[in-house]
Amino acid sequence: MDDDEEPLESKTQDEDENDTDTGLAPKGSDDTLYCEAEVIGTVEKEKPTQEDSETDLEIEDTEKFFTTGQKELYLEACKLVGVVPVSYFIRNMEESHMNLNYHGLGPMGTKAIAIALVSNTTITKMELEDNCIMDEGMLSLVEMLQENYYLQELNVSRNDIGLEGARVISEFLQRNTSSLWKLELSGNNFKEEAIELLCQALTINYQIKTLDLSHNQITDTGGEQLGQMLNINVGIRELDLSWNHFHTRGAVALCNGLRSNVTLIKLDLAMNGFGNEGALALGEVLRLNNHLVYLDVSGNDIGNEGASRLSRGLEFNEGLQVLKLFLNPMNMDGAILLVQAIKRNPKSKMEELDISNVLVTESFLRMVDGVCAIHPQLDVFCKVVQGFSAKKSFFLGANPMKLIQSYADQKKIPVVDFFRSLNPSGTMKMSVGEFRKVMVQQNKVPINRYQVRELVKRLEEDTGTVNFSFFQTAEVTATALIWKEVPRRERSWQRRWWQ
Repeated sequence: MDDDEEPLESKTQDEDENDTDTGLAPKGSDDTLYCEAEVIGTVEKEKPTQEDSETDLEIEDTEKFFTTGQKELYLEACKLVGVVPVSYFIRNMEESHMNLNYHGLGPMGTKAIAIALVSNTTITKMELEDNCIMDEGMLSLVEMLQENYYLQELNVSRNDIGLEGARVISEFLQRNTSSLWKLELSGNNFKEEAIELLCQALTINYQIKTLDLSHNQITDTGGEQLGQMLNINVGIRELDLSWNHFHTRGAVALCNGLRSNVTLIKLDLAMNGFGNEGALALGEVLRLNNHLVYLDVSGNDIGNEGASRLSRGLEFNEGLQVLKLFLNPMNMDGAILLVQAIKRNPKSKMEELDISNVLVTESFLRMVDGVCAIHPQLDVFCKVVQGFSAKKSFFLGANPMKLIQSYADQKKIPVVDFFRSLNPSGTMKMSVGEFRKVMVQQNKVPINRYQVRELVKRLEEDTGTVNFSFFQTAEVTATALIWKEVPRRERSWQRRWWQ
């Protein structure tokens, strides 16, 4: 519960006295909490036993259940399980996104939330990170998901779910009965046994598209299990395995599964221990797998030897767009191998190569300029040697947005028309790679790739697209629109950038 929220009392003193006459009927251990929460006027109310509070969340009498409003149902559920209601939850029950991160719900608070969610048809995204849910609370959520077909995204990261919670999730995923497609399980102390259970379920589950298993304790054995699962799974499109404990054996096994996988497009392996041998296995994946679009292997102890092995895959790959190699112990020699591999591949779709901790010279940047002339959608992020930053203004040139505004004023057109003319579909969004390509190739406003990078920084969304829809109001200048759209604390900085 948020610090500024006050506990809500579910009933007044007079209402409590009335409950003596219009209480709840006593229930057996086979009855449900929903039946317990229904007010029936001819029986005496009894406090639910511990056995009652642990029963399933099934709905036994649908007609009676829907006569109780969701707010009243939640308040009654809180009273039955002995927790203080969360006012934020009550105020936002009709919103599509419910954020209850860090509310200290505990297993019983989660159970009360689950009871209310069974009949909720508006919430599609539920965030419950760091609420000490544990396996008991996870059981309540899974029982709710068996009845609720509207919830699509669930975040239960950092909740100490552990092995028993993983078992509950595994059994649920094997049923393929819910609408859930995004599941975040980061930081839940999952080890080999838990990963084995989840992998068993994911070999037959085809509904989960995005899975986050970062910040767990997955070792090489878990890597082998995940590799076997990825060899079979046909559902997962985005997988986060960052901040685990993979080393060479687990990395090789994981890559063996990736070779034949045709559905995974985004993979985050940052902050593990792949090393150069793991990079060799990844290079083979890149040579054979053209479905992977995004790969992050930052902080994996990959040196120049590993960069050489990755470059062999890049030379033949026709699908990868983003490769992040930040915080790896390679130098400019390894960086040159990677860039030259992209240059030699006429079918490369690479849009971003992140080697931003690698110190490079002006000659390297000249080489990159040549590669970008062949692949105009590409940008390479690196670190320039000390003293060269003084020459950055030469490469950056004039403020790119000021140049575009000047062109629009000269042609007496809104800025949005300039951007719309770049997009064949005429929409307000483009992929970052396509935007880079058309900006470099257009001849209306002379802009180099460093200026394009500045534009991308200002216009990029989290989804890897640029959005220039805020220029849509023709009567308002671009400066005024940026001033209007940017949060107050950033406005002065944004104004300086524009002018």
